[in-house]
Amino acid sequence: MKFPLLFSPLKVNSMMLQNRIIASPMGYPFSHKYISSTNYGGVSVFDKSLGGSGAICMNIPIPVQENGTFPKYERDVLREDLSVARQAGAKAGFLLCATPLDGTLYGPSDYEVTGQPVICGIDNEKIEELIEHYGKSVLAAKNIGFDYVILHFAHDQIPALFLSPLFNKRTDEYGGSLENRMRLFVRLVEKARWAAGPGYPLFIRISATQYIKDSYPFEDMLEALKAVQDKIDMVNVSSGMDIWYEYNVKMCTQVFDPHQINVHWAEKIKRACPQTLVCPVGGIMTPQEAEEILESGKADAVMLGRALVADPFWPRKAREGREEDIVPCLRCTYCYHVASEHNCITCSVNPRFHRENRVPLRLERAVRHKRVVVIGGGPAGCKAALTACERGHEVILLEKEGELGGQIKCARYEHHKEELNRYCQYLSRQLEKSSVDVRCHTEATPELVEGLKPDAMIIAVGASCAMPPIQGITGENVWKATDVYGKEQELGRKVIIVGGGTIGSELALDLVEDGHEVTIVEMGDKLNAQNHMLYRISIRQHMEEFDMIKVMLKAGCEEITESGAYVRNEEGERVFVEADDVIIAAGLVPKKELAFSFYGIVPETYMVGDCDKPGRVLEATNDAYFIAANL
Repeated sequence: MKFPLLFSPLKVNSMMLQNRIIASPMGYPFSHKYISSTNYGGVSVFDKSLGGSGAICMNIPIPVQENGTFPKYERDVLREDLSVARQAGAKAGFLLCATPLDGTLYGPSDYEVTGQPVICGIDNEKIEELIEHYGKSVLAAKNIGFDYVILHFAHDQIPALFLSPLFNKRTDEYGGSLENRMRLFVRLVEKARWAAGPGYPLFIRISATQYIKDSYPFEDMLEALKAVQDKIDMVNVSSGMDIWYEYNVKMCTQVFDPHQINVHWAEKIKRACPQTLVCPVGGIMTPQEAEEILESGKADAVMLGRALVADPFWPRKAREGREEDIVPCLRCTYCYHVASEHNCITCSVNPRFHRENRVPLRLERAVRHKRVVVIGGGPAGCKAALTACERGHEVILLEKEGELGGQIKCARYEHHKEELNRYCQYLSRQLEKSSVDVRCHTEATPELVEGLKPDAMIIAVGASCAMPPIQGITGENVWKATDVYGKEQELGRKVIIVGGGTIGSELALDLVEDGHEVTIVEMGDKLNAQNHMLYRISIRQHMEEFDMIKVMLKAGCEEITESGAYVRNEEGERVFVEADDVIIAAGLVPKKELAFSFYGIVPETYMVGDCDKPGRVLEATNDAYFIAANL
């Protein structure tokens, strides 16, 4: 076996896990509706249960009643949730939040900050009710059949807020000293263990740090864990916050943060509490990374979140030594309702996510065998070819370049696009293993395609860089953004980037990290307007680490010279910005005319990807899948 430690059994109190992979408790807000998905206790639980994880933790927003039972009309639902989670041998866990019955967002003291939910100070009577109800909730989860409970003390949960001097301004026995600030933390754990009994597995999820200035240091959290280590079987190590979006980007990391962001905290907890099992979550992307964590002794298990959204069968493929078949997660976070701001929550690489009732686990073979020609080997063309091949069609893929990947080939040169580069490699490997006839160095023409006698055609010829009508744009010091990758060393020290979208902003961050001075000229009022909130927060935070980057918003480049560019700034002034090179990142223009030239050859003709409408890998993958799946 390639990953012997990852697939070794793990005894947790009285429970035995068949391997050391735990699916993270990714849940749905109770009010959300997903019209083509069946919710079995959380995000993708049905697929994850078949995918080979040793344990699955479910985030189920069903509160336990005051009498210590789940509502009677929810019990059958919970039983079916449990049956689904266990259908291939995984253990089923329940994530238990420390939430009072009235649902109010409580903390140790009143706390309010602009743009964030108001936290209400909880009084001592409510604290006693909370502790009592917590014990009832643990017992209810145990009695209905959950194999273990994770006590959620991380992020914005009450125990974490009590531990934090920033939120805790109390002067009673729950405030002031560390002993007082961790009192609720300890009492809740004690109540949970009393309710569960000695033989029932209890995990605890903590934020090693909230990343907020003046909140608790890691050492305070470590002392709290030491105080309850004899009552807890496993510590699940997270970090950051949830509803506080500036710090949510550390809970749900973006591409600008490293992988395995919480492993170093897990290692410290393991050393301090050697008798307690430790399991980090956050940016553990590959089986190799997971195996190395276990091999180093830094943790006893790993928890995976978005990696199991991209490919719920990650564990099974790793166990079978087929890690090259694992669909890589892009860490784009479009699967997260907060990030996407409820604007079509989906996965960039897994069309079945949130569509379990619409997209089958395996496509049926087509009744009528067709010859399908796909023009263009970018992400849309590759996905279309693979999907049509899965349907049993004869597929010919034409790509004018010498390799596949299209625009995402640039990812190999970018500092923060490891995941996208892995996806590009994944697509190429899958095509190599398929029966698709891939013809690189072949520029499609209507005559060539007509000679192939297709029954259906999918056009994915992509887009080209937009070149706005700026005086001097044809100068020798002017670059298209896509031509810079791999040639960054040819740029001078001072660079202007015209366009502050995703390409321009990421390129600017890469260049300042390499020591360049960069000025971004963006016509809009913010950077990355087309990207989601958490992405914008994360890239801004990383840009703010450098003083060599300048952003000019509501500004337009009017003229480029050999020594820089004239820019009309927000105040309407024409100013000169000195630069050695100017990079144009003003967006993409679909190659519609090229695409249109192939129409009329065969009635079944479709356009997908950037040639139809410039977009993300998300649109390219999903649109290509559905077109090809229905041929």
